[in-house]
Amino acid sequence: MMSTQTIQSSIFTSLHADVAKRINISGVILSVLFCLVGFALFALTLALEDRSSATSLGLMVLGTGLILLAVFRLSWLSMRKVYLPTGSLVKEQALFFDLKYLDDLKQLIDSGHFSSDLHLKSEASGNIRFDVMLSDDHEFAAVQLFQFVPYHYESVTPVRYYVGAEASQLALFLATSKVR
Repeated sequence: MMSTQTIQSSIFTSLHADVAKRINISGVILSVLFCLVGFALFALTLALEDRSSATSLGLMVLGTGLILLAVFRLSWLSMRKVYLPTGSLVKEQALFFDLKYLDDLKQLIDSGHFSSDLHLKSEASGNIRFDVMLSDDHEFAAVQLFQFVPYHYESVTPVRYYVGAEASQLALFLATSKVR
């Protein structure tokens, strides 16, 4: 079953009703652990008799690095998108294609039938950007197509959502289209 959103929305900023952001518990625990180790290294630095030694400086730099890593992980990696009906993690990616594939890609998105027989190879960069959100179990997918016009990408299609067999077909299409 395919559904659509307005062309002004973007695939990575809009969420489907069945996709929600959830806290990554293991990521949060690891970040807190990094922070605790970083503070412990600072405390160890204060306990050393010679605070100007290379060991003291090294512990302080390592502690600072671990604390900064923890803050980064808590800020940007503590949330993840999950497809609620199956509990599967949803990953985002962008593929780039040559402009000559624009009509083929538009037709694929509009029809919802992603044939793996059509061999379109993505590139490292290109005039066409194909944004995809795909669940790990291939039961949910969202796609949107953009075309590069001077200085930015403009949306060509609205965000389209696919579930079940259509999402699985898209996953197979993506596997055969990736840059090698």
